[in-house]
Amino acid sequence: NVFVVLINSNNQIMAQGQLVHIRDLKQKAKEFILNEFNSPDLPAVTTEEIPLLGKVNVTKDHVISLQNDRGTDYQAYLEVQNELVAAYNELREELAMKKFSTHYEALPEEKQEAIQKVFPQKISEAEPKNYGGNK
Repeated sequence: NVFVVLINSNNQIMAQGQLVHIRDLKQKAKEFILNEFNSPDLPAVTTEEIPLLGKVNVTKDHVISLQNDRGTDYQAYLEVQNELVAAYNELREELAMKKFSTHYEALPEEKQEAIQKVFPQKISEAEPKNYGGNK
């Protein structure tokens, strides 16, 4: 249920133990959060009745853990954090368009809250550690 993202002191990104380029991080996070094909290696999918949305699949126990090395550049850290937040934003936008044919930001608050129940933003940030690298 935990998607671990590490940034080392060389600003290299590891997601789930694999070296990942920043441009691929958002898609990997979306696949983890959504678990569209109910993979046993990803968070468990449950079906829930959510007011205004009806029955929807959710991975309510998922968490994205962001950890960085003490030597990580702040800019690299921000870029990774922004990609993870963007994954949630895109999933919310896609659901808003599918269910309401309207952009997420244009929805009334109660509909936005319903979508947030499907995709609650769960990013845990750990204290920086020494993960390695040459800086």
